[in-house]
Amino acid sequence: MYNNIITQIEDNVLVITINRESKLNALTIETLQEIKQAVNAGNEDASVYGMIVTGSGSKAFAAGADISEFANFSVDEATKMSANGHDVMNAIEEGSKVVVAAVNGFALGGGCELAMACHLRVASKNAKFGQPEVNLGVPPGYGGTQRLIQLVGKGKGLELLLTADSIDAEMAERFGLVNKVVDLDVLLEEAKALVVKIASKSPSAVNKIFKCVNDFYKPNVNGMQREIYEFGEAFGTADFQEGTEAFMNKRKADFRNL
Repeated sequence: MYNNIITQIEDNVLVITINRESKLNALTIETLQEIKQAVNAGNEDASVYGMIVTGSGSKAFAAGADISEFANFSVDEATKMSANGHDVMNAIEEGSKVVVAAVNGFALGGGCELAMACHLRVASKNAKFGQPEVNLGVPPGYGGTQRLIQLVGKGKGLELLLTADSIDAEMAERFGLVNKVVDLDVLLEEAKALVVKIASKSPSAVNKIFKCVNDFYKPNVNGMQREIYEFGEAFGTADFQEGTEAFMNKRKADFRNL
């Protein structure tokens, strides 16, 4: 079905693996489109509770875009490439189900942007993060100038963007770029545990939280008003009825069987 990725459902978690190990999982235009297709399919599949994006092998999550593919692009071709990349990242960020990046090595350029588009990031101790595009004479093109600032703040984000310095997993966790750092051999297990934990919560509430948080960063959108709306709407859901009844009866809520 796919040329550049492998998909597998394990314990109701869709694992999307970039399968270009010999190229350090560099992101071609086709690879990004396949990731988008897989994520959209996961959001539509009722048997999928959440998703993980990772890279094949132990060296790289995704070591940037495939430069050989766009080295000779025109201005119009490059603009279209960037717009398409943004569409992919937005599809991940604005989806209805949690997507966790399991970063198993280099996450540079487009790879770092892909990790940042995921809702949460678990990294192996050998992971490296960076936006080295300035070395090529361009800014990041898949949302890096926006999401890096959102995650680590303007000062540190600008430093990383302007110097092209990379940081290790421990420093990434300290800056807020990574949620958790673990040994490589338990990376997928830890990422899956995080997805499963979130999947035990109210799916409708999780989706509403995504919408509210995403609206905080949208220009000319009032995130507070979105929260008021989503909070009120939640009272009309089966999840709210189950959650409140479970709390009142001192039992664990079971949202998945509604």
